[in-house]
Amino acid sequence: MDLAIVILNWNGKNWLEKFLPNVIQHSENAVIYVIDNASTDDSVSYLKETFPNVKVVENEKNHGFAGGYNEGLKQINHEFYCLLNSDVEVTDNWITPILNLFESDSTIAAIQPKILDFNRRHFFEFAGAGGGLIDNLGYPYCRGRVFEKIEEDNGQYNDEVEIFWASGCCFFIRSKDFWAENGFDARFFAHQEEIDLCWRLKNDGKKIYYTGKSTVYHVGGGTLNKQSPQKTFLNIRNNFSMILKNTPLSTLLWLIPFRLVLDGFAGIYFGYKNGISHFWAVIRAHFSFYAQIPQTVKLRQKRQIKDFYQAKWLVFKSFL
Repeated sequence: MDLAIVILNWNGKNWLEKFLPNVIQHSENAVIYVIDNASTDDSVSYLKETFPNVKVVENEKNHGFAGGYNEGLKQINHEFYCLLNSDVEVTDNWITPILNLFESDSTIAAIQPKILDFNRRHFFEFAGAGGGLIDNLGYPYCRGRVFEKIEEDNGQYNDEVEIFWASGCCFFIRSKDFWAENGFDARFFAHQEEIDLCWRLKNDGKKIYYTGKSTVYHVGGGTLNKQSPQKTFLNIRNNFSMILKNTPLSTLLWLIPFRLVLDGFAGIYFGYKNGISHFWAVIRAHFSFYAQIPQTVKLRQKRQIKDFYQAKWLVFKSFL
């Protein structure tokens, strides 16, 4: 099968030095690309001198994660894309189970592997873990990770199962499905753009899958630290936008007001726990969401799935 492994880079020469040789070693039948988001370090010259077989696509400016991939992928013509973070270590035979799963069902649009923590290798990693789900209030979580609670990998998610969203840190997708949805929502810049894309795909009758037969290790926080107020801002703003874009009107009428109230309490908690900058990030996120409402309404899907993909038992199981 025709696969392009596509790594988005912005001032990440250190990550490329550390992980790109590993990707090359274990990806013999794929074409490897690096999309550079107008880095100001010497990433591009380093790539061209050290890895001449890696194809480099240079964006004219930093479009963020969402826009950066949208722009760069316009120049990459392959049947499948693997959008891979620069801080990911892959493993032997990591590609074959993914492509086999695609081949088994033409309605599968996107797939993620098992994602473990690079620094705690027997534990799942925050961004994806054993496959992404979403609850009735629109909060994303994962099999193997609910809120800040991370499970140890004991083989409990070695299955192949339909999920709600696949992690952007290692995101396999059919190129035709990516472009049928016009790619990521570039307004998101970063964070939850892959959830929004998966939601749109599901609205259009496509499936999102996880396979535990493939494993990668993710460092996490390589571009934007987990404790960053900007990350708080993007997560909250983007979550509201994707809910408004993808949720049936009957659900929106109660969900958005209820979430705004919950976020008020969350802002107070974030401010107490992490400092006033995080409280202010919540306020900024709300007003940024309000400003985007007219445009977001225009982007609403013509068809919305009636119910979120539910696996509530996983939530309760994680706290037992």
